[in-house]
Amino acid sequence: MLDLKGKKIHKQVDSIIGQSILDIALKNDIDWGFSCTRGTCARCRCIVELGHEHLAESTDEEWDRLDDEELEQGYRLACQAIVRTEGKIVVANKPYF
Repeated sequence: MLDLKGKKIHKQVDSIIGQSILDIALKNDIDWGFSCTRGTCARCRCIVELGHEHLAESTDEEWDRLDDEELEQGYRLACQAIVRTEGKIVVANKPYF
């Protein structure tokens, strides 16, 4: 289960193994800011509040774009955060602007 907190909506949806947080949000009509889907713009920045262990490891794009402190606090790029295993995940969209 994936609990997504977008800009104006909070919705629980089924997680899809192999899909990114951004893809799942968009498939469920959740207003989630993004521009590039490649990990370069960081508009899809989010905080993983619960279930980080159910996501794939941070990508090189995330290491390049996010600060070490952000990564340690649980921030990810939704376009790069891929659901790896079943379990409860809670993510909130937290863009810079």
